[in-house]
Amino acid sequence: MMRLPATILSGAAAAVLLSLALGIAPASAQEPVPDGTATATATADGRQVLNLKNADINVLIATVAEITGKNFIVDPRVEGKVTVITSEPMTPEDVYHTFLSVLRINGYAAVPNGKLIRIVPDAIARQFDSPPEVAGSTDSNTIVTRVLVVNNVSARELAELLKPLLPQAAQVSVHEGSNAIVVADRAGNIDRIERLLRRIDTATDEQVEVIALRHANATELARTLGTVSGDRGPRLVADGRTNSLLLSGDRRGRLHLRTLIAHLDTPLESGDTTQVVYLHYAAAADLVPVLSSLAKSLEGTEGGENAVSATSIQAHESTNSLVISAPSAVMDSLRSVIRQLDIRRAQVLIEAVIAEVAEEKAKEFGIQWQAVPGDDQIGRGVFGGTNFTGPNGGNIIGALADPFSLPGGLNLGWLDGTITVPGPNGRDITILNMGALVRALNADTGTNILSTPSIVTLDNQEAVLEVGQEVPFIQGEFTTPVASGSTTGSSNTLVNPFRTLERKSIGLKLKVTPQINEGDAVVLTLEQEVSSLAPQVQGAADLITNQRILKTTVLVGDGQMLVLGGLVTEDQNERVNMVPGLGRIPVLGNLFKYRSSNRIRRNLMVFLRPVILRDGHAETAISGNRYNYIRGEQLRMRDQADGLLQPEEKPVLPELEAVPGPGVAAPMPLPAPEPAAEGKRRRRGR
Repeated sequence: MMRLPATILSGAAAAVLLSLALGIAPASAQEPVPDGTATATATADGRQVLNLKNADINVLIATVAEITGKNFIVDPRVEGKVTVITSEPMTPEDVYHTFLSVLRINGYAAVPNGKLIRIVPDAIARQFDSPPEVAGSTDSNTIVTRVLVVNNVSARELAELLKPLLPQAAQVSVHEGSNAIVVADRAGNIDRIERLLRRIDTATDEQVEVIALRHANATELARTLGTVSGDRGPRLVADGRTNSLLLSGDRRGRLHLRTLIAHLDTPLESGDTTQVVYLHYAAAADLVPVLSSLAKSLEGTEGGENAVSATSIQAHESTNSLVISAPSAVMDSLRSVIRQLDIRRAQVLIEAVIAEVAEEKAKEFGIQWQAVPGDDQIGRGVFGGTNFTGPNGGNIIGALADPFSLPGGLNLGWLDGTITVPGPNGRDITILNMGALVRALNADTGTNILSTPSIVTLDNQEAVLEVGQEVPFIQGEFTTPVASGSTTGSSNTLVNPFRTLERKSIGLKLKVTPQINEGDAVVLTLEQEVSSLAPQVQGAADLITNQRILKTTVLVGDGQMLVLGGLVTEDQNERVNMVPGLGRIPVLGNLFKYRSSNRIRRNLMVFLRPVILRDGHAETAISGNRYNYIRGEQLRMRDQADGLLQPEEKPVLPELEAVPGPGVAAPMPLPAPEPAAEGKRRRRGR
């Protein structure tokens, strides 16, 4: 028979074909079917008995078309051998169902299309239009497309779960907008998948329960039950603050865990229990007095002096832990208080700015003169003149013996040789014969001092920062007169056998205690002192210091700048030395007058800025910023220095590595190792 692109078999054509290939005879006793033959026996009531052994599949299609009266369109790719053996007569409908099963086994499918039925390979059967489904009439082997609506779970998750249960040729897609699954496959497979979907897509009864514990510890009990239930059981979370358990999951699992919790949350047989509580942040020794007082209050024994407490609390400082022996009720209360006290305390970075600007202007002008007899040696006669000492010291009398002792400024004088005058102990001394001395000075001095101390401390923890020098101050001394003799006489000399000194810190002192409020404000109890050595003043017995002391308590917002205080001073001194009467004569009076003026203006301001560091990331960011600043200053000085050392020989901090993740400690950076060749060359140079 010539094969066409598609073969159309009707009932009449199938009858002619069967008359040639099959012997259709009245029903009789069944005989063995030879290999490669096909028989179809009809009974009196119209039922058929099929027997095919290694027969061509097209023969089976023709047989079914003749028996059922259906019209088939056979795809050219449909070919192969089939075997069908039946022992009981079948109705035409049963024959057609058997035919569909044989097609499915051999990888083919029957796709209805109006009055025709396409016989095509199973892989492409789902590309054709599927007939509308009629409840109760669709054969399980028919290719259909069905929309499965999911109500309680995710359609995408459910589709991933169902795909392994379908044949490879089945097509599954998800429509997320309607939360539905579209399946194209045989009706029987889709019915099976739909039954599974309905069992999975049920309203869950998962709820969250809060179970308050009376005797057991919530954290320990959650850890124990978590080990028992594993990952598949209900979820269990402990709330240490209320000593409760949060239980979530399906009703059956929650009921099982509630039963276990009820059995475990019972008091111990003995009245007391002993536990070791390890602390994370608080100091064990600091908590002992607080907890001991609380235990007495809970037991009601705080009133009597001789009352004996049943609770014992000891601190083990090596492990920073508390060893507590107490009744169960007291133990639960103590552990609750410990959990609330043993918390991470925030830290505060305190940055202070101390700015002092001073301006000083000094003027000095005067004329001094001396008149002596004309002889080179003064033993008898009259001498006189003016002698004025300025604010910086120095006068004409001192210049006679040592002209270099005059202070800075313009010094003009008139000299006429030297003269000899009687000195102490009968010895003569030679001095300059200075007739007049004119001094003029105009000095401008500016001072700009900026101090920016910073310090980090824990909340409610006092911190002290001192930067300065230890300067010795004379506290007392003892002098003893010692007689010394000479050829001309004797005199007493004072000798200091000992002297008492006290060293005091001169510089910057900062003492501060921060207290973080509930919000973002910080209460600062501050004591700040800035001291420095003043220039030596004539007549002072010892060193003179300048002090700026500030004590205050302020409230500052996190990261906000606040001025703590300021001081603006202006000192003006006018000094006029003159000879009475003569100094008031106009013009000529300047020869008997010495004038000086000094004006000092100071501006002092103190600013403060606290920054709250609540976690390790903020602390790392601040530390890295300061570290990089110092390293940048070292690099700048190394590039600008012009010394004997090579730039690479000068120490520089190593580059700060990236910040590790939470829970990973950053290694302390170490200086880079010295190259071996460079180290050997340097040692040889020594």
